[in-house]
Amino acid sequence: MRIAQVAPLYESVPPKLYGGTERIVSYLTEELVKQGHDVTLFASGDSMTQASLIAVCPRALRLDPQCVDQLAHHTLLLEAVVAMQEQFDVIHFHLDYLHFPLTRVMGWTTLSTLHGRLDIPDLVPLCQTFREMPVSSISDSQRAPLPWLNWQGTVHHGLPENHYDFSPKSGGYLAFLGRTSPEKGLDQAIAIARQAGMPLKVGAKVDRSDAEYFESCIKPLLADRDIEFLGEIGFPEKNELLGGAAALLFPIVWPEPFGIVMIEAMACGTPVIAYRQGSVPEVLEEGITGFLVDNAEAAVEATKKLDSFDRAACRRRFEQRFTARRMSSQYLRLYERLVRSQGEPIQASSGVPIG
Repeated sequence: MRIAQVAPLYESVPPKLYGGTERIVSYLTEELVKQGHDVTLFASGDSMTQASLIAVCPRALRLDPQCVDQLAHHTLLLEAVVAMQEQFDVIHFHLDYLHFPLTRVMGWTTLSTLHGRLDIPDLVPLCQTFREMPVSSISDSQRAPLPWLNWQGTVHHGLPENHYDFSPKSGGYLAFLGRTSPEKGLDQAIAIARQAGMPLKVGAKVDRSDAEYFESCIKPLLADRDIEFLGEIGFPEKNELLGGAAALLFPIVWPEPFGIVMIEAMACGTPVIAYRQGSVPEVLEEGITGFLVDNAEAAVEATKKLDSFDRAACRRRFEQRFTARRMSSQYLRLYERLVRSQGEPIQASSGVPIG
C-alpha cells in the first residue's frame, strides 16, 4: 500500500527530546516500512526515517530560534501533500483539524488521528462542520466530548518491542517524566514522594507557556535534596530513568488522551502509580502494570506494594498490548477499509477499539 504520513513540524520525527505525536508517527512509519509498504513521511528536515522523507522545513520548529511563524511552515506542508497527492492510496494526517477544508475539497482518502484533548468548546462548531471526516482516537475516553464524530476506530499507541530495556530490579527511587504544566501534576508527584519518604527523579520539559508556573510553583519545591531535577531528556536517558525507578508517578489532573510515558514505563517493567483520569483506566491494569489511585494519600499507600510487584509480568503485558507492530496492524485495517470505501459515503464505525 502507498501510504503518506503527515506529521506536525514542531518536533523532528522522532523527536530529539520531548515529543509525543511525532514519536508515535516515527514508530508507525518505521513499522509500516518494515512490513513492506511504500511510505512517504512529510516532516521536518532533521527527521530520521527509512521511509521517503519530504522535508518541509530544515529543522523542527520548536527548537529553531529563527522560526517566528509556525503556521507558515504548516501551510507549506499542506501544499507539499497536494503536489504529491496522486502517489498515495491513503494519507494519514496527524495535524488535528488543520487540513480538514483541503481534504474536503480534494476528495482524498484520508485518516486523521486526533492526538489531543477534545473537551474544548471551540472544537464543537468546527467538528460539526467537518463531521464527515474519518477520524481515529488514541483512547476510547478521548472520544467522550465528541461521540458523534466519524470515528473509524480506536488505536492505542505502541512502541518498538526492543526499544526499551527490561529492568528486573529498581534503584529505589520514584520517577516523573513529562511537562511541567499544571495538568501533568508534578507538584502532586513531589508531595507523594515526600510523604512516601522516597527520592524523586524528574525528567521534565519547561515550555514557554509554563515558564511562569514553573518559576512560581514548581521551582521552590525542587530545593529538597531528595529531588533531582534532570530537565528535558531524550533517549536513551529516558530508558535509564524509567528502568531504574521503583515506580513512575503519573498524578495527572486532566483528561489525558493517552499518556505515552505509561507504556514506556511498562516496557521497562516499571509500575505506574496514576490518578484515575482520562485514558488511565483504559491503559493501566490494577496490580499488573500499575496502581490506579484517586489522590496523593492513596498513591503513598501504593508505594508500599512496590517491593512485591512483578516487573516481568508488567513487561509481558506491554508486549501483548502496546507494541508498534500491533499499532501498525490496526492502522492498516483502517486504511484498507477506507480505500475499499473510496467513492462511497464514509460511514462511522461502531467505535469499538480495533484488535
